[in-house]
Amino acid sequence: MNQDRVESLAQFHPFTRLNKLLETVQPGGGNTPLLLSLGEPQFQPPAFALDAIANAKETWAKYPPTAGTAEFRAAAKAWVVRRYGIEAAFIDADKMIVPVSGTREALFHIALSAVALGAPKGKGKVLMANPFYHTYAGAAVVAGGEPAFLPAGPETGFLPDPDAVPKELLDQAAMIYLCSPANPQGSVGSADFWQRWLALARRHDFLIAADECYAEIYSDAPPPGAIEAAQLSGSCDNLLVFHSLSKRSSAPGMRSGFVAGDARYISRAAQLINYGGVAVPLPVLAASTLLWSDEAHVVENRARYQASFDLAQQALGPIFGHVKPAGGFFLWLDVGDGEKAAVELWRQAAIKVLPGGYMARVDARGYNPGASFIRVALVYEPAQLEGALGRMAAVLRSVVGEGAASRVSSRGR
Repeated sequence: MNQDRVESLAQFHPFTRLNKLLETVQPGGGNTPLLLSLGEPQFQPPAFALDAIANAKETWAKYPPTAGTAEFRAAAKAWVVRRYGIEAAFIDADKMIVPVSGTREALFHIALSAVALGAPKGKGKVLMANPFYHTYAGAAVVAGGEPAFLPAGPETGFLPDPDAVPKELLDQAAMIYLCSPANPQGSVGSADFWQRWLALARRHDFLIAADECYAEIYSDAPPPGAIEAAQLSGSCDNLLVFHSLSKRSSAPGMRSGFVAGDARYISRAAQLINYGGVAVPLPVLAASTLLWSDEAHVVENRARYQASFDLAQQALGPIFGHVKPAGGFFLWLDVGDGEKAAVELWRQAAIKVLPGGYMARVDARGYNPGASFIRVALVYEPAQLEGALGRMAAVLRSVVGEGAASRVSSRGR
C-alpha cells in the first residue's frame, strides 16, 4: 500500500484521533474514568451461552468449517424469518447465509469483493453516509476503491437520500454501506427507504451492504429490514445484510455474527474466509445457535437500554430537548464544538466521549457535518450511568450555553 493510502487510512480511525486529543489531558473531578466513547456493551451475555461454549470444549481441537454448522445456519435463518416476517422458502440456509467472526470484519472484507468485481467496469466508488462508521471508509481504501460520502444530516432525516445521489456517481458505485439504526445518530430507515435503495442498486449494478447490527435495540417499533424489501422484489440480488450478537446479546468478545443475502456474494465471502479470514470456532457457533434462538434475553437487554435512555432524558433533556434515538444505544448531541466538549468532559468529569467530527468528513462546502456533535455510548448498567449523566449535564451546561435545545429541535429528532 502506498504512503498516500496509508495516510488516508489513518485519518479515518476516530479513536486514534481521540487518543491524540486527550493524551495530555488528565481525567478530573475525582471520578473513576468512564469510557462512553466506544460502542462496547459492558454487560455479560446470558449464562446459557457461556455454558454452551464450555460444553463444546472438545471441538476446540477442530478447525471450524467456513460455512459453520447446519444448526447455526438453521437458527440464523429461523431468526430472520421470525424477525422480519420472511417466507421460509425465500432464504436458502446453505447458499445464502454464512457465519462471520464479527460483522465489523465482514463489513470490511466485503469491500474487497465488491471493489474487485466493480473495478473492471469502472465502478470503484464505495458510497456511505456522512457521518459514518469508520470501518466503511477504511475498507474502501484498503480495497483500492474510493470512499464517496453522502449527506446524512437533518435535511435527509440523518440517512442518505437515494433520490439525491447523482446518476454518474451511482454508475461508478461498486457498493454502498447503509446502516439502520444508524451509527451514530440512531435514525431508522423505513421500508420505503430500503425499497428505493434496492431499486437503485439493481438499476446501476452495485451491492448494498446493509449494516443492521443495532436492529434489536430500539425505542418503539422494530426497525424495518432490508431483507423485507428484498422479499417484496422477489430476490436478494445486490443485497447482503449483516447481523451480530455483539449488541443484540451483549457478546462483542465472541466475535460472532452472520451475513445473509445474494448467494453470489455469500460465495465470495466464503472464499475470502477460506484464504485469509477467520471462521467462527465450533464452541462459539454452538453458543451462537442458542443465542439466535432465544428472545427473552434480548427483551431484557432492550429494557436495560431504555432505562438508560430515560435517565439520559432526565439529565440532558433540559439542555438538549429530546435526546432519545429511534434505535441503537448512542446519544448524538449537538454541543456546538465536539472536540471542546470531549476535552472538558474528560478534564472535569472523567467521562470519555467521541467528537462527532471524527466520524465525518468535510463536504464540498467545507463543512464537517459532525463537528458540532459528540457521540455518547450508553453501554453500562443504568445504575452506573445515572451519576455519570448528571456530571455530564453539569459540564455540558457550561460548555454548550444558550440555544442547545433549539439546535437539537431543528434536527427533527
